[in-house]
Amino acid sequence: MAEDMDANAGSVEERHRQSKVGRVIIDRDLGDIGAALEHHWTAEDQESMSLRTLADFFNQRVLRGAMEDAGMQVLDGEAENLYELLTGDDVSGGSRVQAKRRLEREGLDVGALMSDFVSHQAVHTYLTKYRGASAPTSNTTSGTDSERTTIQRLRNRLAAVVTNSLTSLRSKGQLTLGEFDVFVNIQIRCDDCGTQLTVSELFETGGCECDRVE
Repeated sequence: MAEDMDANAGSVEERHRQSKVGRVIIDRDLGDIGAALEHHWTAEDQESMSLRTLADFFNQRVLRGAMEDAGMQVLDGEAENLYELLTGDDVSGGSRVQAKRRLEREGLDVGALMSDFVSHQAVHTYLTKYRGASAPTSNTTSGTDSERTTIQRLRNRLAAVVTNSLTSLRSKGQLTLGEFDVFVNIQIRCDDCGTQLTVSELFETGGCECDRVE
């Protein structure tokens, strides 16, 4: 029986390796992120995420995991900001190079890391073909997911704009600045119950403590 279970586990792993998402999950030891992708895609409530958002979510997890494996202390929003610098369409070449060099100084192979980033099509293939999942027919992108994506993009864009501006001023000799990082940390405080959370924490918990206060 144990041999049969080991054989089945092996066959499942080999099957999942046929998809890029599955291979990256196994090679980078991302645990149960596959189940998280399926949950957020099939959810019909505020936890629902679109395929594009799930691809970003997955890639940011890959980046965060690589940073942590390299011994880096990853602050809230740091992996997301670096991901925007590495992949954003509006990021300057200088800022992208700076982000890559920072990771390389920590011992990361940035080329190999970015080759493990996946597209939303790859996420769709993994979820439908290898996990047998399907999106809710009613709505594949919830309002919460849309707002979460908007806020995250604005935060990443602000970090990228600040990085571009400082890099430009430094290159022109108008600013003295060594290697630097930009962090955009948005805190939300409810005046009624006193709860203070980051935007990510607010979405993850579903709100403040107001409905729990007697």
